[in-house]
Amino acid sequence: MTSRLGARARKGYLVAHIVSGGAWIGIDAVLGVLVATALVSDDPAVVATSLGALELFAIWPMLIAAVLTLGTGVVLGLGTKYGLVRYWWVAVKLAVNVVMVLLILFALRPGLYDAAGYGRQLAAGVPPQGDPAGLLYPVIVAPGLLLFASVLSVFKPWGRVRKETREPARRNDRPDQTLRTGRRGGGAEPVGARR
Repeated sequence: MTSRLGARARKGYLVAHIVSGGAWIGIDAVLGVLVATALVSDDPAVVATSLGALELFAIWPMLIAAVLTLGTGVVLGLGTKYGLVRYWWVAVKLAVNVVMVLLILFALRPGLYDAAGYGRQLAAGVPPQGDPAGLLYPVIVAPGLLLFASVLSVFKPWGRVRKETREPARRNDRPDQTLRTGRRGGGAEPVGARR
C-alpha cells in the first residue's frame, strides 16, 4: 500500500520538480554557449575565459539541479497514482535521470576539469594539451535527453508497464443475448425482451 501525497504537498513537489528541471535545462544551455564560444573563437583570452567558467559554473549547480529533479521525481512517483515503475513514461524518465546524474559525476565532471585546465594553460601562454572539442557531445546529447523527458511528462505515452489482471465484468448471465440500456433509468435488458 502506497501513501498518497495530499494536494498541497503534490503541487509543492511538482513545482520543485519543474523548477529544478528547468534550472537543469538552463544550466545545460549555458554550458552549450560556453563550449560553443570556446570552440569557435580565435581569441585565446575568450577561449580561456569560457573554459575557465565551465569549472566554476557547470558541475555543481548542474549536479544539484539533477539530484533535486531526481529526488522530487521519486517523491512524486511514490506519492501519486503514477508510481515509479507503474507506467512506462515514468520508468523511462527515472532511468534517463539516473543515467544523466551518473554521467555528470563520472564523465562530464572530469572532462570539464580537463577543459578548464586547457583554458588555464592557454591563459598562461603555455601550449595547451588536450582538446576541448570532446565537450561537444554532452552539449548536444544532454539537452536532447532533457527535452525527451519533458515531452514524456506532457504526453505520457505507452501506458502501464504491466497490465492489470482483473476478472472481466459480467455483462449478462446468458452470453448469447446482447444487452441494451433501459429507457427510464432501468438497467440493461436483453434485446428483444418485452416491456
